[in-house]
Amino acid sequence: MSVHRTNPDGLAPASGFSHAVTATGSRLVFLAGQTALDARGTLVGTSLPEQFETALANLLGALAAAGGGPADLCRVTVYTTDVGAYRSQAADLGRIWRRLAGRDYPAMALIGVVRLWDEQALVELDGTAVLP
Repeated sequence: MSVHRTNPDGLAPASGFSHAVTATGSRLVFLAGQTALDARGTLVGTSLPEQFETALANLLGALAAAGGGPADLCRVTVYTTDVGAYRSQAADLGRIWRRLAGRDYPAMALIGVVRLWDEQALVELDGTAVLP
């Protein structure tokens, strides 16, 4: 498998994401949206960083179960109920990302939503990976 991240000079600097990702491989993995649910289905954490960490760990856990790792992620969409809070805590969220997923950033989007399936959920992540 080959993953190539492209960040052209003519675009704003990519910080915590890649502008484009091309991948070749033999298997696509579509990862369902993950929130901060624990193994019992209970939402854990009250702050955005706490919930982001659990949601990302859940996403990476699903990817690992499918045979992949963080470097195989090509696309991640982040849904949040508070874009302002996400922006103000971006440095903390970036540290969590780097600790769990490293610095191989996928193409990413952040989308503000009114609410998520679980009313107390502040963030949800879904993604696509390409495996060899």
